[in-house]
Amino acid sequence: MTVRDDNLVAEEARAIEVGNETGGSPEEHKQRDSWTSRTGFILACVGSAVGMANIWLFPYRVAQLGGAAFLIPYLIFVLLLGFTGVIGEMSFGRATGAGPMGAFAKAMEMRGVKNGRVIGKIIGLIPTLGSLAIAIGYAVVLGWACNYLVASLDGELMAQTDMGAFFGAIASDFGNVGFHLLGLAITFIIMILGVSRGIEKVNKVLMPTFFVLFVIIAIRVATLPGAAAGYEYLLIPRWEALLNPTTWVYALGQAFFSLSLAGCGTLVYGSYLKKDVDVVSSARNVAIFDTIAGLVAACVVVPGVFAFGLDVSSGPPLLFITLAQVFQEMPFGSIFAVILFVAVVFAAITSLMNLFEAPVEALQAQLGLPRAASVGIVAVAAVAVGLFLEGGSTVSDWMDVISIYVIPVGAFLAAVMFFWVCPKGFAKQQAELGREKPLGNWFTFMTRYVFVGITAVVIVLGIFYGGIG
Repeated sequence: MTVRDDNLVAEEARAIEVGNETGGSPEEHKQRDSWTSRTGFILACVGSAVGMANIWLFPYRVAQLGGAAFLIPYLIFVLLLGFTGVIGEMSFGRATGAGPMGAFAKAMEMRGVKNGRVIGKIIGLIPTLGSLAIAIGYAVVLGWACNYLVASLDGELMAQTDMGAFFGAIASDFGNVGFHLLGLAITFIIMILGVSRGIEKVNKVLMPTFFVLFVIIAIRVATLPGAAAGYEYLLIPRWEALLNPTTWVYALGQAFFSLSLAGCGTLVYGSYLKKDVDVVSSARNVAIFDTIAGLVAACVVVPGVFAFGLDVSSGPPLLFITLAQVFQEMPFGSIFAVILFVAVVFAAITSLMNLFEAPVEALQAQLGLPRAASVGIVAVAAVAVGLFLEGGSTVSDWMDVISIYVIPVGAFLAAVMFFWVCPKGFAKQQAELGREKPLGNWFTFMTRYVFVGITAVVIVLGIFYGGIG
């Protein structure tokens, strides 16, 4: 990069820092809430990444697509996406001090596009509304988990003679309103407290607890007669699976969606990040712990299902029917059912906070609303739409549409804005803040060409396969 390019990047960075050159509203430049520690930020990002995909999809993918052989393409894509996309979204948010709408607007202004601020905000609505939409559907699943947790506590779950019918009654139109609203209420109460006093503090408790609880269950499952067959099926690589393109497609989808690449949640979390934090090591830690969560879940699900001769299905039936039946037949199963659904509720809440944060931040920054009012507006939208999605097939269709057509598009737009629209060298400079060693020249090539290309491929494959994550 030339001296002139270096100066341009530095000037644009200073303009964003002070906010005077970007034409932003005074509200956007008020003191923003921020993470109080790097650990808090990492745990919050891990919380956003660790969710239902780790629990009911990752074990199924590993078991069905080559066992340990599936981990090869999966880990390749985690490494690739973690060191490009995750770093990019964290850095983009931090560089602009804004969520998708504000970040896209500032990127367009830096490019010198006429009416760029307005255009950027309009484009930024796509990932923002996508985040809200997927959160509304996700809240339905949190409501199911809350219901199962209470049912496991009072003994109702263990007394069921037909677990499929029990779940079917819950996952029906207006069949779980009370627990649905309970899950939303817990999430929004935490969010009203803010980033540092609410989201960060809660993630510092819930995420470590989630891992501890799942390890406890994994240890218990390991003692079950017949569990060894499950470990064998899970851990012995079936190398022929690597010759199947579908294995690589679903490994890409699992890595992409599990790392929360959507141009919204990770970006907005990054906007609350201090300049002295190393986002490269933060992204690495998020990828590591997200992968560990999936592996631990697999070591619970597959051996447990094998121990009782059940089917390793995917999606909600695995968690709410198959695993519930496993605990019914397991000695002291009621205790471990409680542990499981506590962990599931924790994972769902931490993911949901991340998804709702993008629209909340947009209302605060773009309309100048107080945080409580912004959370309240989002809560009303979540209830008004979500109650009509409680049927299992309805929410499944809703989530499929958003995850196939909106979420990867949001990731693609954020990547284009940061790596192409912002001045040349700007993304690399922002990613290097807080690091002792500069990033190599690989970063520019891998982000501008490889990662942007991958996001486009994810969009196409998602449509072709009817969803890959």
